Amino acid sequence: MVSKEHVLDALSKVDDPELHRSLTDLKMVRKVLITDGKVDVTIALTLPNCPLKEQIEAHVQAAILELPEVGEVAVHLTAMTEDERHALFGEPNEGAAAQYNRVRRVVAVMSGKGGVGKSFVTGLLATALAQSGYQVGVLDADITGPSIPKLFGLHGPLEAGPVGVRPILSGGGVRVMSFTFLLQTEDQPVVWRGPLIGKAITQLWTDVFWGDLDYLLVDLPPGTSDAALTTLQSMPVNGIVIVTTPQSLASMIVRKAVHMAQLVGVPIAGVVENMAYFVAPDTKVRYDIFGPSHTSEVLELANTPLLAQLPINPLVTTLCDAGKIEAVTLPETEGFLSKFVELVPARMAAP
Repeated sequence: MVSKEHVLDALSKVDDPELHRSLTDLKMVRKVLITDGKVDVTIALTLPNCPLKEQIEAHVQAAILELPEVGEVAVHLTAMTEDERHALFGEPNEGAAAQYNRVRRVVAVMSGKGGVGKSFVTGLLATALAQSGYQVGVLDADITGPSIPKLFGLHGPLEAGPVGVRPILSGGGVRVMSFTFLLQTEDQPVVWRGPLIGKAITQLWTDVFWGDLDYLLVDLPPGTSDAALTTLQSMPVNGIVIVTTPQSLASMIVRKAVHMAQLVGVPIAGVVENMAYFVAPDTKVRYDIFGPSHTSEVLELANTPLLAQLPINPLVTTLCDAGKIEAVTLPETEGFLSKFVELVPARMAAP
């Protein structure tokens, strides 16, 4: 005859899909009532608006129905009180989220130079990875000049998760976090000195409930000082994708970023040349707007492959301005993802 102990044992094998701990370990199982082969069980969710409550309910039903002599299961959902959450997870905003995140690879997108399209490359790569079935997140580390929310057409406010704030989910399933989501207006300036910016970047990593990710892409701001240094030294960055443009001036500044990466010991996994050329839509003639490419100088210094050469395309600009980067399709990017997946992980530091 089925007993309460049998039910609890079955539920001990059911994990919360976000926290990856069993329901019994998280003290989510509250009541078990057994009557003539019917089991009534009450589950206390970590939050009332848990986005995965239907999945949890289905897993609970399936686990109990596997027990012999159980013919019917009724799952009743409630929610933990704030005191119960604090007792289980500790006080919020103290980096508690980090211990529950499972991020397999952290990739920083870096240049050293502004205006080369780091955010565009980050968004393009995140979109391609998500469309290929990977779980992807984007951390916008450009605190003073964020572009990622605009590219994805996303706005705050943020929602609380069980152990930290949740990233905002894009239409294509990319989890996005930016300091912009915490501002009253999107054009509100952040006038901070370097140490505060560094602390904010760290908190976007430790206090955000990223959950289970295959890739977390970090969009770095220009420069090789506080913000970039904080990211590369305080986060478990496995590799860097360098973004450059064809000009000699861009190559010179980007090489500074390469030297910085080499100094801190983070592998450079690949290089993307953005704004490489322009193809006239009427004549199909290719124009090298910025003259001969100097990207080979970056590749030689970094000892790394060229992942893609992306053209100037007014349609792409229109889509990005409209927050529709996930709708961007370019023939030149068809090999971008396959090259990234093939070459980049092998060149990264081990997770």
